[in-house]
Amino acid sequence: MTRKILVILLILSNIGCDQISKKIVRNSIHSNSYINVLNDNLVLTKVENTGAALGLGENLPPITKKVFLNILPALVLLFLTYRVLTHKKTNKYTLIAFSFIIGGGIGNIIDRFLYGSVTDFLHLKFGFLKTGIFNLADISVTLGAVTILFLSLLKKNEI
Repeated sequence: MTRKILVILLILSNIGCDQISKKIVRNSIHSNSYINVLNDNLVLTKVENTGAALGLGENLPPITKKVFLNILPALVLLFLTYRVLTHKKTNKYTLIAFSFIIGGGIGNIIDRFLYGSVTDFLHLKFGFLKTGIFNLADISVTLGAVTILFLSLLKKNEI
């Protein structure tokens, strides 16, 4: 399988999983209801986030919000996709990580363009560890970013 096909399949898989999960949540969970999945540790709830991570920027003026939460991220993701598809020397783990970031980012941008908000629905609580409410796209972006950070630390140690 060529690198480009792998990247495209990973991006599309991330977008697909994210969009399918959000559609299920939109159609079957009422806003702000709480469904305990694992006792009180994993809760499903539906929140429409009109800002960025943790609602950051939700009170921005409409035009500013559109530029910083829709247009600018879309342009960055387009550039990143182009770069990942055309740069020949990127190792496979970095390609996978960037594919997750791109797929997750596109998943959330699709929501912002179609619905004006991002559907978040997962909430974790394990002792002192409590997350905000997030979705599968957020997991993809975080996993990709942590992988890139880890790979860059490994590479520094090799030098």
